[in-house]
Amino acid sequence: MKKMNPDQHLETLSEIRSLMERSSRFISLSGLSGVVAGVAALLGAALVYAYLGVSPFDQERPYYVMAPEIQKWGMGYVTFFILDAVGVIVLALSFGIFFTTRKARRKEQRIWDALTRRLLVSLGIPLVAGGLFCLALLKHGLIGLVAPATLVFYGLALVNASKYTLHDVHYLGLCEIALGLLATFRMGFGLEAWVIGFGFLHIIYGVWMYYKYEAGENKRERVGP
Repeated sequence: MKKMNPDQHLETLSEIRSLMERSSRFISLSGLSGVVAGVAALLGAALVYAYLGVSPFDQERPYYVMAPEIQKWGMGYVTFFILDAVGVIVLALSFGIFFTTRKARRKEQRIWDALTRRLLVSLGIPLVAGGLFCLALLKHGLIGLVAPATLVFYGLALVNASKYTLHDVHYLGLCEIALGLLATFRMGFGLEAWVIGFGFLHIIYGVWMYYKYEAGENKRERVGP
């Protein structure tokens, strides 16, 4: 029987590890999805600032005090906030699905299976609960808590779903939760916290994930075996 050299042993162990990882974790998430989500969040925040007529860190009058008084672009603040949030979500999800699907096809992995369903359920439960909670806050006029609440529930969703995907998502979730909790004690900076959490943290996370997991693979694919 032919003996395997150490390099062959390492290669075999690496392949086994890769197969086990694929069967237990959804590893087709693309870092570019995080970058696009961050850009979408920044665009959505820019629209909010334009609607309210304020600039970041402008504390002359808190945004949650001004919002109920504003009727601009043919809609009240509740309608505008909901449409703005939906627009950000649709844009982020559309590009997220595109980049994730492209990465999965390159790696010859399935997109929709039992693992994907578990991931979406783990992600979806806190997100749906958080969305309904934020609608209740808007209904009762507690506008200053909406932005912090979205960060907290989104962070909980990421932590909950991280066991089915790359563990780096867990740390992003913890950062979102911490930022959201801090913003609950400084409601006047809720929008700024939202920009940092959904905008800049996503972009930083996406760039980090891309260079950690994808840049090398893309380079090897271009060079070939």
